[in-house]
This record gives sequence, C-alpha cells and structure tokens, in this order.
Amino acid sequence: MSSRTEEKFRVGVAGYGYWGPNLARNISAREDCIVSGICDLDPARLAIAATVFPEAVITESFSTLLEIPDLDAVVISTPVASHFELAKAALVAGKDVLVEKPLARSSDEARTLIRLAEKKSLILAVDHTFLFTGAVAKIKQILDEGELGNILYFDSVRVNLGLFQPDTNVIWDLAPHDLSIINSLVGLTPTLVSAVGTCHAESGFVDVAYVHMKYESGLAAHLHLNWLSPVKLRRMLISGSRKMIVYDDMEPSEKVKVYDSGVSVKKIVDADSVHKRLVDYRIGDMTAPKLDTSEALFVEINDFIRALTERKPPKVDGLAGLDVVRVLEAADESLSCNGKWVPVF
Repeated sequence: MSSRTEEKFRVGVAGYGYWGPNLARNISAREDCIVSGICDLDPARLAIAATVFPEAVITESFSTLLEIPDLDAVVISTPVASHFELAKAALVAGKDVLVEKPLARSSDEARTLIRLAEKKSLILAVDHTFLFTGAVAKIKQILDEGELGNILYFDSVRVNLGLFQPDTNVIWDLAPHDLSIINSLVGLTPTLVSAVGTCHAESGFVDVAYVHMKYESGLAAHLHLNWLSPVKLRRMLISGSRKMIVYDDMEPSEKVKVYDSGVSVKKIVDADSVHKRLVDYRIGDMTAPKLDTSEALFVEINDFIRALTERKPPKVDGLAGLDVVRVLEAADESLSCNGKWVPVF
C-alpha cells in the first residue's frame, strides 16, 4: 500500500459498467475513503462517472489510474478476460486489489496473482459478495452449530433472462456465487465435477448448464444455471440428516427457512433373512431466523478497508478465489467431454 498524505484511503475503480457504480458508491459511503479515479473504455460511462464523482480522475487508461498520487487500492470490475492483466499491473504498482468474481480465467493466473501479492505484502481480495450477506452468515452459524446434522447435499437454482456475457459462459458467470457459498459453508472443495450444457445464442457460449459435484465426505452438490429463464430464481436447498434449509435470495423477507424435516432409512431383516427398508418421514415446524439486513457490498468494502488498515487477510482472499476458479476449470473440461467426471486440481 502506498504512503498516504491524508487520513482517507484513496481508491481507484476500474470498470464503471454494471457493477462498478455499486462498488464506487459503497466506497464513497465510508468517511475514511475517497474514490480518487475511475477508468472505463466507454466514454458514455465515463461521462456518467464524472457527474457522480466530479473530483475523481476520469480516464480511459488504466495506467493513468495507477499513476494517481497516493493511490492506495484498486477495485476491478471489468470483463473476466481482463482481470489477470489489470490485477497484476495494480499489484506490480504496489496497490492493494479487490477483484470482481471470478478472480481470473485460469488457476495458473490466480496462483500468479496470489504469489505476487504475497511477495509484495499486498492485499488481494475477491468480490464474492454473497458471503457478506446476512442470509449466508446465518446459514453458516446454523451449520457450524450442528443444527442440521450431517450435510447431505446442496441443490441450487440460479436462473434469469440474461445478462448474456460477451466473453464467457453461464457457468463462469453465475456458478461463482454458489461455489463460493458452498465452499464457505462446508469448508471443502469438490474432488470431482461433471457439467453438461447447451448453447442457443450466436455467441457460441453455453447459456444453460447443469453442474454436479462430489466431495470426499460423501457430500453432493448440484447447480442449475440458466440465462434463458422467463423468471429470476435464486434458491438453494441444503439438506442435513436432522433438518433442512431453503435459502431464497429473491424473498423480500424470510430469505432463510429452517425445516425440522427429514428422512431416516433403516434396514430390517425378516424371518426369511430378506433385507427390507423401513423409511420414516419426519415433518416438523418451519422457523425463519432474523437476519442482518446490511447491504452485503458495504459489509464487503468494510472488510476490504479493515484488511488494508490492519494489513491482515480479507475474509475472501486470493486462495478462496482460486478454489472457485479450480472448479470452474474442471466444469469447462467436463463440458467439452459431454459431462465426463473431471478431478479438481
């Protein structure tokens, strides 16, 4: 981090399209932060940025952004294909970095960024925003307390009509959210991945996909990802041996519901030594715990600034970003092999 001539952190924003304005807004909402510069290749977006942040340096050049005097950090919200080069340049220039998901286009790129940040004692954070929501925090607490029992499977649906990405498929666009959530909740990454999908647009990128994951613990996870749905769904089912959770991010309230429901299966042996199964269904009460309603991105920016202040790792660091990229790579390989199970390296 560069030496500062004033008490406020000076932050540059690379990319002012869909997500960049949200990052800039939450940075400027902190009394100890200033949006010192914004860069984007679209003059129309820069014109909007200049109106919102009249005191910031507005430029099409990322190099110019990095040259802003006493710049402390850069947040990168650009197409994924540019993440590696921009983050690398910022780290080389001595800036702490927050990168929008996914961290990079390959695990090799992600590892290079991690090593560079470590070598220069810089902060490298990844924008997995859902990990900062009150809903995921509450689910994490419930799982850590063992209320669900043994976790059996995750079943997630994340679909909507668009937004089609110009440089990547639906898995790289939507799956990082679910992968980061599952990784955080169980502290594990899958060992095997299978993915199938189809492409319906001229871009050539898969726009409907199904990803299956297996874990050494016996845990299974399934993701349904879709850019062609008439409705927007953000729903995850978490099944445990004692209770189950339905996490619906589209719910205005009661996003997390805990069901005291489950199934137990016992083997019995009759007089003729024939194995049979006795299935017991348990249907109990549903509870909806109270959640922290703070804006997730503001909580994330707070954590990033804490990391800058204390010079300690952020909640979602480069290694967490790498774990997601590793799974995405395996999913891509499986896609090209018609759903073959691919190990995660």
